[in-house]
Amino acid sequence: MQNFISSNPYYTLRYLFNFGLILLFILLVYIPPSFSQENNNDVNKLQESATKVFLDVDRRYQEYIKIEIPFVNYVRDRKQAQVHIMMTVQETGSRGREHTITFTGLQDFNAVNDTLVYASKQMDTEEMIRSSIVKTLKMGLVRYVNKTPLANYLSVDYSVRIDPTKVADRWDYWVFNVDTNGRLNGEESRKDFSLNGSFSADRVTPDWKKSFNMRVNYNKEEYETDERTISSYTRSQEFRGLVVKSHGEHWSSGMYGSAQASVFSNTKFAWNIAPAIEYNVFPYSESTRKEFRILYMVGYTNIQYNEITFYNKIHEHLFNENLSGTFEIKEKWGSASATLEGSNYFHDFAKNRLALHCDINFRLFEGFSLNLHGLISGIHDQLSLPKKDATEEEVLLHQRELATQYDYFAFIGLRYTFGSIYSNVVNPRFGGS
Repeated sequence: MQNFISSNPYYTLRYLFNFGLILLFILLVYIPPSFSQENNNDVNKLQESATKVFLDVDRRYQEYIKIEIPFVNYVRDRKQAQVHIMMTVQETGSRGREHTITFTGLQDFNAVNDTLVYASKQMDTEEMIRSSIVKTLKMGLVRYVNKTPLANYLSVDYSVRIDPTKVADRWDYWVFNVDTNGRLNGEESRKDFSLNGSFSADRVTPDWKKSFNMRVNYNKEEYETDERTISSYTRSQEFRGLVVKSHGEHWSSGMYGSAQASVFSNTKFAWNIAPAIEYNVFPYSESTRKEFRILYMVGYTNIQYNEITFYNKIHEHLFNENLSGTFEIKEKWGSASATLEGSNYFHDFAKNRLALHCDINFRLFEGFSLNLHGLISGIHDQLSLPKKDATEEEVLLHQRELATQYDYFAFIGLRYTFGSIYSNVVNPRFGGS
């Protein structure tokens, strides 16, 4: 074997290369203990005493938070935590986001709770938002870390800032958005083109909420078969407006308005106006954690159809009412929301609709969670259905609304996680997780 290797330079080089790879692998896998082993052991013991935290925040922020806040231990389940951190988000009047961060003390910190709020602007970048979230989290964690040996390694900095004054807003709190996009894609036997545009204007203050939105949509698809070309065409325009007046912590009143045209819904032109009143069982100030809103509205609709309807109508004046109840709660065990909504037309109470939508995320016990999503509707108010039957193309390509007495959607998911309770380590190699 030795003579063969020495007589053939190719195999000699290959032998040396393989030997080098094996030696490199051994060196990489087996790294001798550092002379600072004793100091590392001290650091490890110190880290073991760090506060155990369960992060109940958006997954896209979790890895960043773990890297930027290393002075706590992150655990995978709230049953193992000393502090449960939950972040809820809702939209502000300027189209930004208000992040409400709730700290709930558990075990050694039972009843040591706190709530901090950070508001981002609409134009803030992702980096600005997540760094501000981390800053807010650090401030909230100080009171818990202060009870551990790691407090000796923390410091507090103060940046001088100007005292806040009343803002002189030349836009008077109005926020405008213009959005447009086009899409073109295809292949040998299929083409798809769409064009969309929208404009919105919003003004939100503690006393008033005003929102106006206009959308335009155009879509065309073509499918080529051996025998013919099948075309699909839809077009819609829509305007929606809402004005709401606040009346304390539980009541509000408002007015809805809309105008629309849609090929899919057999609507040449329709406009609607509907005054409404809402009562929230819980104070609106607690809306990030819990809501139970009851909304009632009465509306008038003037509608012209593209084609004669199943009820032999080409133009109608309609009066209807709508009653809905929405319950939402976000707690340390999970979150749940449910909306029950019913509506009917006054000229015929048999023309009605009832819908129930539920969304539940529930942590049953350590490591085990249940997710439920569902929607079911009973539909008996399709007044705009065309009298003539839909063509095969219209059915297959979903070009127009079809008759139905119900629709539904359901999803159920179970998750069980077990193993190490700690989740401090972040390793971004090969794309992270």
